[in-house]
Amino acid sequence: MACERSMPIVLVLALLGVLCQSPLARGDENVWLSALDIAKTTQGWGKAQGDQSITEKGLSIGGRKFAKGLGTHADSALYLDLQGGCRKFTAQVGVDDGAGTGHEVALVFRLFADGKCLWASPIMRAGDPPCPAAVDLTGVKTLLLLASTTTNNVNYAHADWAEAQFVVTGTMPVTITAPAEEAVILTPTPGPAPRINGPRVYGARPGHPFIYRIPCTGTRPLKFAAKDLPAGLTLDETTGIITGTTPAKGDYGVTLLVENAAGKAQRVFKIVAGDTLSLTPQMGFNDWYAYYNRVSDAQMRQAADAMVASGMADAGYQFVNIDDCWMGQRDAAGNITGNEKFPDMKGLADYIHAKGLKAGLYTSPGPKTCAGYTGALRHEDLDAKRFADWGFDFLKYDWCSYKAQAAGLAGYQKPYRLMGDLLQAQNRDIVFNLCQYGMGDVWKWGKEIGGHSWRTGGDLGFELHRILDIALHNAQLGAFNGPGGWNDPDYIQIGWIGNAGGMGAPQPCPLTPNEQYSFMSLWCLLPAPLFYSGDMTHLDAFTLNILTNSEVIDIDQDPLGACARPVLVERETFVLLKNLEDGSLAVGLCNRGPVAQRVALDWATAGRSGKQMVRDLWRQKDLGIFEGKIEMTVPRHGVVLLRLRRDPV
Repeated sequence: MACERSMPIVLVLALLGVLCQSPLARGDENVWLSALDIAKTTQGWGKAQGDQSITEKGLSIGGRKFAKGLGTHADSALYLDLQGGCRKFTAQVGVDDGAGTGHEVALVFRLFADGKCLWASPIMRAGDPPCPAAVDLTGVKTLLLLASTTTNNVNYAHADWAEAQFVVTGTMPVTITAPAEEAVILTPTPGPAPRINGPRVYGARPGHPFIYRIPCTGTRPLKFAAKDLPAGLTLDETTGIITGTTPAKGDYGVTLLVENAAGKAQRVFKIVAGDTLSLTPQMGFNDWYAYYNRVSDAQMRQAADAMVASGMADAGYQFVNIDDCWMGQRDAAGNITGNEKFPDMKGLADYIHAKGLKAGLYTSPGPKTCAGYTGALRHEDLDAKRFADWGFDFLKYDWCSYKAQAAGLAGYQKPYRLMGDLLQAQNRDIVFNLCQYGMGDVWKWGKEIGGHSWRTGGDLGFELHRILDIALHNAQLGAFNGPGGWNDPDYIQIGWIGNAGGMGAPQPCPLTPNEQYSFMSLWCLLPAPLFYSGDMTHLDAFTLNILTNSEVIDIDQDPLGACARPVLVERETFVLLKNLEDGSLAVGLCNRGPVAQRVALDWATAGRSGKQMVRDLWRQKDLGIFEGKIEMTVPRHGVVLLRLRRDPV
């Protein structure tokens, strides 16, 4: 047989020479992890450090010091291409002593080989002795080192891979970026026929100015009409903008009608004239994560233009909100003015209103804003009136430099209660956002003092890698979420955004395509306010497909206002279930893990029975009729968003 033929001696010697020069011919070699390019480590705060902790001090775990290793901050991940050239990996892992023992740090370290978990530590806390890790890497191509928090607390999560080294038998390991994902556009392009989008119920206060742009896709020109529109309101049949004065207290059932050459559409739209605004979560744009202190009047006008031109307004986005850095000084009467980049605040609000959109503003109850501009302290009444006179429809009130003048809950509430009362006294509907980062369990009292949404945590720009954990935390606050008051986990940061730490110019966001889909899916399930905070001049097709999917937004804007409840919560996966007004059920199959996993939901857990029609909301496509359960593969850091309806047959 051919495989038994002898090989010429010259060829044998030649091959031996090649093999002697090849890495495969080397004996075992120990290679420190810190000798590799650790800059490819992704983590929640700071930069990975070689042979020292995240705070750039010596590595120390449970009082034991180490000369070699990798210091990170959870949640952290480092991918390595081994190409089958390593035999073993060893390390001593734990919470670095620099974190201190007074903080509730809880970390788990894991090693994934070719998508499978080879090893996991127990929960590691500050002061615990190091835990030894040792795994066989024979034949392994890719390795992932993961350090994760097990709670919603990421403060002082200093994670050490001490004495981390490889036993190399062949090709040297190389650190790599996370596996690439293709940015696939899942949402079908809206057809030429009209489709009316946005909320089906809308709150406004009697006697106040009213403005509402009917969100509608379809080939333009469109012709708008409204049946049973109450007295005092008029509709522009060309633009679809309703303006006027809100009628007397009561519920008004209006039928919106739209037609073009391709067809007709109609939708029942209930105007609730009363004391409650924001019957569904607010939708719009906030400039902070795009423009920071560079924001200007011109950029905000461009944002309003882009909201209409891009189709975002047709999907239901209404607010165009200025964040920090617009303020100038106070005049002789104590009235706040815009700075040189905002010379005409009323003119800006009028420009936004002319497009049928709403204008939003920002300030702080303290003497200074977060960026050091003039705050509202001791001028709250003047500022509230000024904002209303300018024509603004939204106020974000950011704690910043405010120093509580009372202890405990009363201290947290005082500045917000004051401004809430002042805004309600104005002759204008002004939505009030309480931005105080969840202090004092604001979700329990935010609505009571006049808030329409309230931040439940810190700035998400510093924690984008934790969107699934943050969503799970917010889902557990669902009892405090509903029509008129919404838990706010911060803005949608996809597309082009600036770095939150450096306040830099916008660039492509660090999230993978699947993570960007997850972002929108989770915020709609919660349901949370939907404020896009990326560069409105860089709205590409992929970003718009995420921001404007009408069926996904319908989950957020459902009139019932129910928050998704978490079920089947495991270390890596969980399921979110959201009841909808029509009796159907929105489902999020969620994977927090670093590799794709199968996630299942049985009908008993979902509170359903019989056959269910399952629809993929991102693809706007029925998947078929399922009985008993559904099980699907969910990508890493991904969410599969579904809607379940009982089979009518």
